Amino acid sequence: MNESTHKETIVFQARGITKVYDMGEVKVRALRGVDMDLYSGELIVLLGPSGSGKSTLLNILGGLDTATTGHVTYREQDITRALDKELTDYRRFHVGFVFQFYNLIPSLTALENVSVVTEIAKNPMDPAEALRLVGLGDRIDHFPAQLSGGEQQRVAIARAVAKNPAVLLCDEPTGALDSATGIIVLQVLERINRELGTATVLITHNADIADMADRVIYLSDGLISRVRRNEHKKSPSELHW
Repeated sequence: MNESTHKETIVFQARGITKVYDMGEVKVRALRGVDMDLYSGELIVLLGPSGSGKSTLLNILGGLDTATTGHVTYREQDITRALDKELTDYRRFHVGFVFQFYNLIPSLTALENVSVVTEIAKNPMDPAEALRLVGLGDRIDHFPAQLSGGEQQRVAIARAVAKNPAVLLCDEPTGALDSATGIIVLQVLERINRELGTATVLITHNADIADMADRVIYLSDGLISRVRRNEHKKSPSELHW
């Protein structure tokens, strides 16, 4: 996707984002003034070491945390000033989350785990179709304990995309997986981004994964240190770590 296409539709615009955690006598500055845009259909990797502010930024974009100062707009709606109900609706209808740990309900099948989300969404996918999209069409009646770690993560991805979110926010989605399984999960995320046009932000500390992104945003000590655009993106199958 070229630069001009991206500029037509800004999904997120973050300006001057700071986050200070008050730990009693100590103040921890997790973000020190971050500006960032996310465009429709784009796949961004946030890259940086532990403690660089990646997860804090992702949580603020997703409405799971609030900025100390600055503004985040989602399609021109200022979510940093939103009321609790507005934030709940924003998280429920517009954003899909994928975390390092799968957070599946053990007593529910794969299909039922996805259905939990689609039952409260405005314009959901069919849960079975979401599982087919992640390559688990033949595992819909299996419980989490009957699935491998990679399969459980793919169920979690199906659950996140089944509500047809405009944005998919992924925090270390391969962090608990070996490299071969992680690449399968990245292939699923790349396919969703490409076929559904879901704007995707993926956090990692693994520099190799950055090669599959449209843009790589490097964070260090709560600041964006540099931004790299990949002119020639690699497919996940070309990645090695």
